[in-house]
Amino acid sequence: MNMSIWSLDKRWYLPIIVIAQFLCTSLWFAGNAISPNLVAEFGLPEDSLGHIASAVQFGFISGTLFYALFNLADRFSPSKVFFISAVMAGGFNLIITLFDQSFLSILILRFLTGFFLAGIYPVGMKIAADHYERLGRALGFLVGALVLGTALPHLIKGSLGAQPWQWVIYTTSVLTCLGGLILVLIVPDGPYHKPAQRLQLSAFLNVFSRVNFRKAAFGYFGHMWELYAFWTFVPVIFTFYRDFHKLDRLDVSTLSFITIAIGSLGCIIGGLLSEKWGTLKTAKIALVVSCFCCLLSPVIIIQGSLSFLIIFLLIWGVSVIADSPLFSTLVAQNASPQIKGTALTIVNCVGFAITIVSIQLLNYLQEIVGVNYLFLILALGGIFGLISLRTRHSHSASQNT
Repeated sequence: MNMSIWSLDKRWYLPIIVIAQFLCTSLWFAGNAISPNLVAEFGLPEDSLGHIASAVQFGFISGTLFYALFNLADRFSPSKVFFISAVMAGGFNLIITLFDQSFLSILILRFLTGFFLAGIYPVGMKIAADHYERLGRALGFLVGALVLGTALPHLIKGSLGAQPWQWVIYTTSVLTCLGGLILVLIVPDGPYHKPAQRLQLSAFLNVFSRVNFRKAAFGYFGHMWELYAFWTFVPVIFTFYRDFHKLDRLDVSTLSFITIAIGSLGCIIGGLLSEKWGTLKTAKIALVVSCFCCLLSPVIIIQGSLSFLIIFLLIWGVSVIADSPLFSTLVAQNASPQIKGTALTIVNCVGFAITIVSIQLLNYLQEIVGVNYLFLILALGGIFGLISLRTRHSHSASQNT
């Protein structure tokens, strides 16, 4: 039974879903944006950033499996599931400000925030699919909403100036609840909302038996190795540059927001170019560009001017995410129709598990090597992805246009 109280033309549903996704995913990097404040306030370890980011990723993986195992978005109204998840995620995000926290309690709260984000990002995608048989370039807008939401806490932090760090948490929690409310009040269950099979854990290996699915999935895994690690450590790049060049002042939060947020433009550009060049070719180009950025980063972070560094990071910010909706398309196109939902869930879970490894690796290496050399290891993801995509079947390539 739908809870929506405003009747709008269905053309408005996708913009509402995109806005709701943007507002709700602001929780994702809320902890990252204030990690220096948490270190100072609660006496956390200096390497807390990587652990805080990984806790959200691990929560998201666990939540994705939970929501899929219990078929929540199919057994119940997806809009209601989205709304309840938004309220729960916003609530656990808010608790950080209410009590004196320990390192363990903060990690648990970030884990629970990530857990309920699994009822926001994937469920928002499902709601859109329930209304539109062919999402097409709309998938780029949906992923772009995630990018903007992920970047938003850095903008909030930079805009608050001398205001307490708690305001970042207050703002993101309120925006998340607002996003959930907007969606549940306006967007009804779609005409293509149909129950799906429960997640089949036995299908974990079976889905990879299809050659072209496996290649697309491995390309996605290489992409994910780089993506969240880069996003997590963007503030570290600017902080290192400021300290290395002894700059009096550098707005790390605002520059971090711009670097991450411009990725939403990359999603849109990637979607448009894929219509001309094909999904596979466009994904490869984005992967090549971001891989070269990893390899060039040691020189540019140290020797480049501030303007050149910003331009370089903007190019990196566009290319690092532009292939995300494209890989999602390739994975979906090459999955077995009978277990497509299971296949997508498995690929997403593995992909986000990989982000934990790369984030923790960078977290460890920053104590050993200079920050300027830190991102060389991320190039391995692009190389692996490109090798995996090198010998796809020709008939599959023709489908991905």
